[in-house]
Amino acid sequence: MVRHGLILCCVLTVALVHCAGKQGNERVLVIGRGGDSVGLDPALEDDGESFKICDNLYDTLVQYQQETTDLEPGLAASWEASPDGLTWTFHLRDGVKFHDGTPCDADAVVFSLKRQYDEGHPAHKVEGAFKYWKSMSMSDIVKDVRAQDARTVVIELKQPNAPFLSNLAMNFCAIVSPTAVQKFGKDYFKNPCGTGPFRFREWIKDDRIVLERNPDYLRGAPKLDRLVFRCVPDNSVRLLELKKGTLDGMDNLIPDFLPEIQKDPNLQFMSQAGMNVGYLAMNMDRPPFDNVKVRQAINHAIHRKSLVDNLFQGLATPARNPIPPTMWGYNDDVPGYAYDPGRARALLSEAGLPNGFQTELWAMSSPRPYMPQPMKIAQAIQADLSAVGIQARIVTWEWGTYLNKVENGEHPMALLGWIGDNGDPDNFLYVLLDKTVAMAKPSQNIAFYRSDELHDVLVEARQVTDHARRTALYRKAQEIVYRDAPWVPLVHTTQTAAFRKRVRGFHLHPTGSFHFFGTEIVEP
Repeated sequence: MVRHGLILCCVLTVALVHCAGKQGNERVLVIGRGGDSVGLDPALEDDGESFKICDNLYDTLVQYQQETTDLEPGLAASWEASPDGLTWTFHLRDGVKFHDGTPCDADAVVFSLKRQYDEGHPAHKVEGAFKYWKSMSMSDIVKDVRAQDARTVVIELKQPNAPFLSNLAMNFCAIVSPTAVQKFGKDYFKNPCGTGPFRFREWIKDDRIVLERNPDYLRGAPKLDRLVFRCVPDNSVRLLELKKGTLDGMDNLIPDFLPEIQKDPNLQFMSQAGMNVGYLAMNMDRPPFDNVKVRQAINHAIHRKSLVDNLFQGLATPARNPIPPTMWGYNDDVPGYAYDPGRARALLSEAGLPNGFQTELWAMSSPRPYMPQPMKIAQAIQADLSAVGIQARIVTWEWGTYLNKVENGEHPMALLGWIGDNGDPDNFLYVLLDKTVAMAKPSQNIAFYRSDELHDVLVEARQVTDHARRTALYRKAQEIVYRDAPWVPLVHTTQTAAFRKRVRGFHLHPTGSFHFFGTEIVEP
């Protein structure tokens, strides 16, 4: 009873402050999400809640098409590569300006990219920064970025790199206003300035981020006047607000909600196969997870199918590999670890732990697209581990703190996941599991898995351009990861969202991006 009263109070309060839909003559779209952004500097962040906002504030040299990871022109109207693949020349659109009026010219592109790797760059020294650039080993790929003239950028590579062009469409390669970065310094992440369809207006931490229409956008003005991202951590409250119309949309849907959404004549449900993985990482820098038999035991102890059946209800498939089965290069011959508590107990005995051990299981507090109910998943895993003698205490933190701690290796075991950025297996296997990524903290390889064999395979796969050879290499990489078991791959989830029917023109994207340039509100 108290809980229902609290929910009603929250909804009434929000309704007074933020009504979705048409407000006077303005078209305002309000999105409910489970957690806040960490920051809004695309080169610093590595979490989906931050990128949801950055998707609408910034542009990149090249960009993905509306519903695929195929490339099309972005800030660069055209480009070409030298025959050896080492020199890339980008020709910028003319007349594009940042939201603060600064011209988006070749110097701005050089500033945005070079600050991420040039230690002498005036904007390079930011604590914990440029994690994506580092995790993708871009400094091993990029030799130089320079302005040939005001509208021409030349990027020289140290070696050919097959996914390089697709990488440039990712958020970390978004082009930022040099004027704004220099003006705000270490606080730029709270004062973002790009060339995108929406401009930053305000950020009230753990409450809302408000963006407003950019009338000078290079593709024309958006159809929305304002875009509001509200933090509504409770899944049930988000759904209640969506039904009442104080929210226009929400993602990370709980499967239990689907019948209610689908029968509501005012709502529309969207779904597509997700390019993602949810996983349990075991920190190999901490005993006993440095023992492969312990890691294999935990893989056998966890009942993936039960997780999918009970907590995803058809909106996920059990995972065997670190990459989803919809991605090219997927190795369907990898058998995965069968649910076998007896085998798990035997492996623990072989590892010298016949009575099991005590540990911690870290779980994020906020719902994620690959794990909409993280605490319930943690509890199910906790029960499976207990059945084989592993007593795991669940630990949780606020989303930004959680990311920081696991990327710095403070966890024994941790739940996390990944949504593919560019449609290439490199973006999963190298970024999340290569030894180079694990050599410096913060790291996106939160298992701190270091395999020379895997590294050699992944480096070759980056450098060759023959698709059949790359496919064979990534299949081999999945076999190595299966054998070494740094993770328990748990699930590949279906990407879902729900909107009021008055919302038109929004498209789910395989990368999980939330682009609202073509979205509009059509009142009956």
